[in-house]
Amino acid sequence: MEDKVFELDGVSRSFGALKAVDNLTLSLGRGEVTGFLGTNGAGKTTTIKMLIGLIRPTSGMVRLFGGDPTVASARARIGYMPEIAYYYPYLNVRELLSFYGGVCGMDKQTVKARTDELLEEVELVEAAKRPLKTYSKGMLQRAGIAQALLNDPDLLILDEPFTGLDPLARIHFRNLLKKLRNKGKSIFFSSHELGETELLCDNVAIMKQGRCIYHGPVGRLAGDGGGNLERLFLDVLEKGGVA
Repeated sequence: MEDKVFELDGVSRSFGALKAVDNLTLSLGRGEVTGFLGTNGAGKTTTIKMLIGLIRPTSGMVRLFGGDPTVASARARIGYMPEIAYYYPYLNVRELLSFYGGVCGMDKQTVKARTDELLEEVELVEAAKRPLKTYSKGMLQRAGIAQALLNDPDLLILDEPFTGLDPLARIHFRNLLKKLRNKGKSIFFSSHELGETELLCDNVAIMKQGRCIYHGPVGRLAGDGGGNLERLFLDVLEKGGVA
């Protein structure tokens, strides 16, 4: 059984003259929740794309469940929700999950059973027959998390999952992630929402200009009662690291 669900060892990724990720070493343990923080352009989405095998690093090693992230058997254990998901607006959520289940190679009976379970989990049963074009931002996020969980993944990767959510939707989404953490799922999510990160995460990794300038427990940053994660996040960015 793996101790680490993913490992990045000295990973860099360049696009022409731009080094989007610079010598990044980072890992996630089984059952851990890590928040991936940084300003726009810090390298978060590029890192996530390398983790799920969409792009390869220019240098360094990415390991997913101990192997190559482009191998189908490893990718089958991931649930991924992008920052902006483009769903066909005239599908309802059951049709959406049926489509993704087919893409994943799941049999129809398993997809139906998982769909019934997940619609209860994300509180979309009453809206299940409505077309997605009628959904609010929060409802679309819940549909997205259902899609990401359809294959019962060991690792959940979320890119800015709280963006655009109203306060009530944030509470519902936070509670759902807590349930998944309590079930032993490993969760890695990028976010600008520092309050949510502080409430949910065991660890945080902070990126600046492609480099990781802090990776460690949330408590080391915000657990001493002397300040919150937002203030200390700004301190870390200004100083370029944590003493």
